[in-house]
Amino acid sequence: MRNIGSLAAAMLLAACGNGGADDAGAAKAATPSGGVIQASGEAGDRTFRDWYAVCDNANTCYAFGHATEGTGWVRVSIPAGPDAHPSVVVGVWPQGEIVRPVSARVDGRTFAGTIVADDAADEFPIATIAPADARRLIDAMTQGQAMAIVAGAETVPISLSGAAASMLWIDERQGRLDTTTALMRGGPRPASQVPAAPEIPRVVAAPSVSQAGYGDQEGQTLPASIEALPAAIACRAETAFNPDLQKVISSARLNANTVMWSVPCGAGAYNFANAYFTTDPQGANPRRVVFPTQGEPEDLLVNAAYDPATRVIDAFNKGRGLGDCGYAGRWTWTGRGFAQKSSSGMSECWGVPSEYWPTFRVTAE
Repeated sequence: MRNIGSLAAAMLLAACGNGGADDAGAAKAATPSGGVIQASGEAGDRTFRDWYAVCDNANTCYAFGHATEGTGWVRVSIPAGPDAHPSVVVGVWPQGEIVRPVSARVDGRTFAGTIVADDAADEFPIATIAPADARRLIDAMTQGQAMAIVAGAETVPISLSGAAASMLWIDERQGRLDTTTALMRGGPRPASQVPAAPEIPRVVAAPSVSQAGYGDQEGQTLPASIEALPAAIACRAETAFNPDLQKVISSARLNANTVMWSVPCGAGAYNFANAYFTTDPQGANPRRVVFPTQGEPEDLLVNAAYDPATRVIDAFNKGRGLGDCGYAGRWTWTGRGFAQKSSSGMSECWGVPSEYWPTFRVTAE
């Protein structure tokens, strides 16, 4: 099983570096403990030959298959609980001109798809399979020999090796085995015997505060106390090749006594990494900010931005320039630290847009 919490770190470009590390006391001081009501759900993922399966902390589960030639993919998803129904989405990046419609085909049987209307649909069509056909398509995939996504005259073969094992793993995770709701191994047990979804944690954002004098405007100077930290010195060394990059400093007031500063800590062709530190308003008492994950905390965020209105910082670490793999995370300032709000990711570069990546963690407002 992959260590989901370290997926972001694993996909960082080498050029971003690790920014060094401060003492353990500073790291612990920045780890949140307030504003979060904990729950027991745990995420997990598995690879079954050519398929990849994930269940998040709410036990919503996903299974992905991919093309053996060209670029195409299929995603099966189903929430936890006795009343849940599966959905199926297929996507393709055609080699030539796109011709609609888009459908899935298994052993000669066609399942029509409805094109998702979004900005990328004209170039990379994504289609949802009708709810009435979703279970029939899943049955066909788990029992069939050959699958393809058909976009007009173009056919993209999809491997079914591992599809059945992925669905069986989801059935086990969600307690669907031998029930009428199972994806793979159904039986006579009623849906009422499927466990309910686990409780998810609630993350409460701190009230917003004035940002007068802070932001991402040009010409900001880091407090000398941060510049003197070993981690900041390491970041400066990583970005010494680009003096202009080193000047990209941002700041935000978190509360009356805490200001957060971002420090450029590496850049590549499509990823820009920052380390974050806090001080008091006078620039004293510097501390490294660490961001909790399902695994090891992150002390660097990639392609990140903080919104003082929502108190949320977003990060999107691209595995490659197309942005079809990598890691996306969100953290909320609770008043005592940053708590992880959500995370999603795709470790395989199969052409899946980030909107369709599996979630690892979800929270309630």
